[in-house]
Amino acid sequence: MRVLFIGNSHTYVNDMPELFAGMAREKGIPCEVTMIAHALAMYKNRRYGGNVDVEKVLLYALYHEAAEVITGDLASPIKYFNPGIRDAYKEIERMASEKLLEYLPEDMKEDFRALLFPDEESCEWRIVKAADRISAHVKCLEEYGFGNREFLTAQENIRASISQMNMPEAEDFMREFAPSFMLPLDALN
Repeated sequence: MRVLFIGNSHTYVNDMPELFAGMAREKGIPCEVTMIAHALAMYKNRRYGGNVDVEKVLLYALYHEAAEVITGDLASPIKYFNPGIRDAYKEIERMASEKLLEYLPEDMKEDFRALLFPDEESCEWRIVKAADRISAHVKCLEEYGFGNREFLTAQENIRASISQMNMPEAEDFMREFAPSFMLPLDALN
């Protein structure tokens, strides 16, 4: 998880970024995807005349991996290895989301149904999917920056998949923010 903190010496001395990241990790909050999705929604609305529901984007992003509470995380190269595996895993995720709904009180189910089963054709969901891919791309950049060359092919494939989404807001993020994820902390001043 990566969060940009802007502050003074108290932010640095108290190590607010790590404190926040630790709390989010403990709670299982997918901050990076949510923050990237927010930026993409803002790009879409401000630069490209979009009418994206930013609140819906944020909620979709927060819940986009909810099924993994039951299924666990499956690495993307396995999940998307071939159409059969992809479709089978989608069905497993659907069943897990149904199970999550069963756990909810009756009067809460409809509110959460929309979050566990988002409109996959909506602009808001496409933004979250782009944010998820960008987050995976950033992870590859970080690993490559640490000298792990095994992530180079994955990074190239993920970057190509982001381009194939034909979303100018995602391209803006990749051009304006993605390179900074490879910078050392002392270069961020």
